[in-house]
Amino acid sequence: MKKTMTRTMKTTVAMVLAVPMLLGSISALAEGGKYHGKGHDGDCGGPRAERGVMQSLDLTDAQKEQMRSLRESHKAEMRDNMAQGREAMKANHDKMQALLLADNFDENAVRELAKQMSDQQIERRVSMMKQRHDMLNILTPEQKAQYKTLKAEKQAECMAKWKEKRSE
Repeated sequence: MKKTMTRTMKTTVAMVLAVPMLLGSISALAEGGKYHGKGHDGDCGGPRAERGVMQSLDLTDAQKEQMRSLRESHKAEMRDNMAQGREAMKANHDKMQALLLADNFDENAVRELAKQMSDQQIERRVSMMKQRHDMLNILTPEQKAQYKTLKAEKQAECMAKWKEKRSE
């Protein structure tokens, strides 16, 4: 009985820790498998890559100003969200530690915490996609078609680089 309880507890703790990472991985794959971390080709993901594609489009001065305005308004929002996110992450970590150190394993509390952490990750992803959607809706239909083509080319180029690095 004790072995089963320990195994169940380990499995559940592993799930609690893995869910946020899994959602992050799914998000990365949904974005074309791009990695946005340091030590990666700067032109294969993240803001620099997006900026390069956008600069390849022939934006009007009015579109450039709209983009600049949206970026500025999103900066303040992102700053606030980052502060709230750090606080939530610390609170979640504290809750996780309390659950791990408790005398008895509370599976329902662990599941609730895992769900809460997943929901927070989903909200961050939705917010980011809303911001990108707003920016892309500044484009004309022709520019959107060109953007789609350029993104597909960039993704193919990045995948080739990735495969090349994996085979080294």
